Amino acid sequence: MQSKSLVSIFRPRVLVLAVFATLATPAWAADEAVVLPEVLVTSTRDQSPLTIVTDPKLPRQPVPASDGADFLKTIPGFSTIRNGGSNGDPVLRGMYGSRLNILTDDASMLGACPGRMDNPLSYIVPETFDELTVIKGPQTVLWGPGASAGTIRFDRKTERFDAAGARADAGLLLGSWQRRDVTLDAAAGSAQGYARFTGSHASQDDYVDGNGNSVPSEWRKWATDLTLGLTPSADTLLEFTAGTGDGEARYAGRGMDGSQFLRESAGVKLEQRNLGNVIEKLVVQYNYNYADHVMDNYTLRDPDPMSMMPMPMASNVDRRTQSGRLEGTLALAETLQLVTGLDYSANTHRYRSGMGRDTYRQRGWTTDARFRNTGVFGELNWDMNPQQRVISGLRVDFVWVTDERKMTSGMMPIPNPTAGQSRSDTLPSGFLRYEQDIASAGATWYAGLGHVQRFPDYWELFSPKQGPAGTANAFSGIQPEKTTQLDVGVTARVAGMEGWISAYAGRIDDYILFMYRPGMMPGMTHSQARNIDARIAGAELGGKVALGAGWKLDGSLAYAWGEDTTLDQPLPQMPPLEARIGLRYETAGWSLGGLWRGVAAQHRYALNQGNVVGKDFGPSAGFGILSLNGSYRINKMLNLTAGVDNLFDRYYSEHLNLAGNSGFGFSAGEVVPEPGRSFWLKVSGSF
Repeated sequence: MQSKSLVSIFRPRVLVLAVFATLATPAWAADEAVVLPEVLVTSTRDQSPLTIVTDPKLPRQPVPASDGADFLKTIPGFSTIRNGGSNGDPVLRGMYGSRLNILTDDASMLGACPGRMDNPLSYIVPETFDELTVIKGPQTVLWGPGASAGTIRFDRKTERFDAAGARADAGLLLGSWQRRDVTLDAAAGSAQGYARFTGSHASQDDYVDGNGNSVPSEWRKWATDLTLGLTPSADTLLEFTAGTGDGEARYAGRGMDGSQFLRESAGVKLEQRNLGNVIEKLVVQYNYNYADHVMDNYTLRDPDPMSMMPMPMASNVDRRTQSGRLEGTLALAETLQLVTGLDYSANTHRYRSGMGRDTYRQRGWTTDARFRNTGVFGELNWDMNPQQRVISGLRVDFVWVTDERKMTSGMMPIPNPTAGQSRSDTLPSGFLRYEQDIASAGATWYAGLGHVQRFPDYWELFSPKQGPAGTANAFSGIQPEKTTQLDVGVTARVAGMEGWISAYAGRIDDYILFMYRPGMMPGMTHSQARNIDARIAGAELGGKVALGAGWKLDGSLAYAWGEDTTLDQPLPQMPPLEARIGLRYETAGWSLGGLWRGVAAQHRYALNQGNVVGKDFGPSAGFGILSLNGSYRINKMLNLTAGVDNLFDRYYSEHLNLAGNSGFGFSAGEVVPEPGRSFWLKVSGSF
């Protein structure tokens, strides 16, 4: 009941009115040269060789993202297991799930759907954050367990006001298929503290593919967050946060749609700097995140009488996560800095379901899983001299999980053989990296070796119908995954040119693989999780160059490769080679640009193998997509951005995809096609 009262407080219409009121504020005259924000087609590399830092508020192409996964796929090395219109699952270098640590303001927001319909990024609105940081590979131990593929952090910066004042950022987006986005980020305060409100309301109807066919893909989302901060001094921060949101999404590739994506969040953080000659910073943080997700076959579609679910039915799942963090930054010497501390998280997963419309609301909740993790970490940065650095880290995680299921799932449940049983483990991780600046070439190169031991997540322990041969189920049979990976690379900036390359090669022992085969009845599939050994390798490279007379050229290339060494075949769900080339003409007040995205055919696949979200259907064809964009600075505060995506209305589909659902007329194994030509227009302002 508490969840519904929170939802009723924050109405999307209030947000729409607030943004229009902000945009109606009198503007300044456009009589001075200003620098236009860049339409980003590749990533920004400005913190360290392995770290990508970018501003989620900057305009991007294709059309501004509907969620976090949509946003990440514009960064080289990232792709998405497509769901249709929204809520795709992120993939970095062919790795997915909890191999990616995903944090918002340093806290984890876990989804609840057994098939990851509500993966963590489906609850994130990128434009309401100030900074996105991506650390590729197992090259940090600071941000939680299991980050073998990388770490993704969406953060809001602390507001600081020297005197009483206020500021606001707002945006309004209109696009094809009734796309409507409204965002507002406003703050007010003084030297002693501040209040900040971020909110968004976004929606889109079913899109049309390049052949002119409508694809079931409509979605609606809204989110609001409030932050109250006390800043009694330049070194002290006490911050309170609270937020909520909800949405719905229709899926051409699933038997059910998401009719509820309810989120509730709260947190408190204390940060103190300059506590002495040794303690540079101390942070204490607590966060609460709750996901309440409903899937049904009647809210956004009519039940298919010929399917396995001919009658209205719904499933309601939720996940309650509490986490804490204690972190200290210590100056051990002038050239030696240590970041150390511990983090803790505990989450409980529940479910209920019912036949008939909304009958699940009268059912009681059943708990099926409890997780707990405590991690101790330390990361040491040694500046050997101004040009050479060594960064190293160690982490130990203590994991505990209990199987609360009394019965197995399926059409004919039987007593669960691992009911009430618990598993626990102690898992070490660490890395060592060397970095060197070459001033004469304006370059930095690095080489790092990392090792991560990752405990199986909820989807790997509880979603499969079967575990490895000879085990009772996946809970009893799936072992922790162990990744050892070498990362190397170089960045360079010389005379108006910028280039970078990052490459990796790794070995994964006990890689967790999903295998699918037909079930006992037509339309059913049977999933099995097992451990295999694998090898991975790949690279991303890119660059930017100023051509003169206002012209700029940028581009990137990304490739990922994986091999199942146990079965001697390709590793499934590997994205194909992808290239992006952008050309842009820019003046003081306006710009025009184009983006070409080329994706090669993928002939390396493992039929009917993959992960809890998707599987390989076979080879996929390559494609090339051309998009155009432009921007115009209306005045000092307002900016207009517009674009057309898929200019030539190409019909295509991504290799990482879901099969269309027969209830929408898709044949077996037919993947969901991507949007055809679409137009969008965005007005954004800072006040």
